[in-house]
This record gives sequence, C-alpha cells and structure tokens, in this order.
Amino acid sequence: MSHRILQPSGWPRPRGYANGVSARGRQVHIAGQIGWNETGTLAGNDLVSQARQALRNIVTILAEDGARPEHLVRLTWYVVDRQAYLDAAKPLGETYREVIGAHFPAMSAVEVSALMEPGAVVEIEATAVVPDPA
Repeated sequence: MSHRILQPSGWPRPRGYANGVSARGRQVHIAGQIGWNETGTLAGNDLVSQARQALRNIVTILAEDGARPEHLVRLTWYVVDRQAYLDAAKPLGETYREVIGAHFPAMSAVEVSALMEPGAVVEIEATAVVPDPA
C-alpha cells in the first residue's frame, strides 16, 4: 500500500474523508478544477453537476501522469454556498463514489464569496501521491 489513513483512536470516525494520510512516492499537484468540460463549458448550473465534472477533470489530469483516483491524498473543495453543499450531501456523495470510487483522502471544504469564473459554484484542488516502483 502506498498510503496509510491516519485516524486517531478514540476520535469519532469522519464521514466521507480521512483525518490524515501518510504517503510516500511521486507527488502530483492539481490546480483547482471547476465544472468545465473539455470545451470550456460549465457542465450545469448546480453544485452536483459541476462537482461531477470537476472530479472527472481531476481523474483525467491524474491519468496524464499514470495516476489513478486511489492515489489521491488530499482534496480541497471551495464552494460558493455552504448551505447548498450541506443540502446536497447525499447526491454529492453518490457523485463522488461514481467518479472517484470508495477512496476517501483527507478533505477540506471552504465556503468562499465567489470563484474567478462566472457561474462556477465549486472548485476542487487535489494532491496525489503515486507509489514508487517496487
């Protein structure tokens, strides 16, 4: 295994993310991805559609370096509406598992007043660590 999930004993188990991840290997840093598709068009106006596309973008960029979703060690989500994020917890979780799978790295979510691209409602930064060859 290339990484180890860090969950201190006695702490409540986080839902959908890890408290920490320890990893060794080649690092891949991905700039914030919004819900643009390959033509530069937003996938939709809603949080779930844009998050799905942003996560797909992350997977596509990972593949450019031979990395996969299970190599993700950190995701930072920037959302323009905290309540919309909380209200969409179930469909966001389903979307996440659809694109990333059952891999839950360390994650943070932050509400921001706006994103740079008009119409964007979520931006996701990612860090992956690809294991060194055996």
